[in-house]
Amino acid sequence: MTRPRTPGLSPATLARRSESALARSEGVREYLVFRIGDDVMGLPLASVKEILKLAPITEVPRASSEVVGILSVRGRMTTILDLRRVLQLPDAPVARGARILLVEHGDEVLGLRVDSVTEVVRLLEKEIEPAVAIGGGLSEHVTGLGRPSNREGREESVIVLLDPVALLRS
Repeated sequence: MTRPRTPGLSPATLARRSESALARSEGVREYLVFRIGDDVMGLPLASVKEILKLAPITEVPRASSEVVGILSVRGRMTTILDLRRVLQLPDAPVARGARILLVEHGDEVLGLRVDSVTEVVRLLEKEIEPAVAIGGGLSEHVTGLGRPSNREGREESVIVLLDPVALLRS
């Protein structure tokens, strides 16, 4: 006997949805983790629409220094920002594994150039320190720090968690 199938949804999609629902019910947040130089950063996975390989970007005259240019993504012009410049980190040559993260909030889509994408990490609420608890001169783009427990033999690290809404306001 075959199981009924929901039209348009693959078993893998259904499994991801149920994992995501389980994660929400257990107080787990999912982040896409990437690197900019030696810094490890993360964005909420739900805000990242797509990860693109680096493609030719058209420069925009007189644009602010954070704007790398524009890129046509399936016929829609998308502004690409250099996340290094947005976060006021030193300039560096574009990395070989550089990627563009398409970040979505409402109707807005913005491309963020990063050095590399590493993984998706699930953080428990207790593994996230809110920016207000940290204090200091953190950028308004930072929501907190993720400190994943040493699971599955992975080294403990600190992940700077970014606010996609603040990045879109830049």
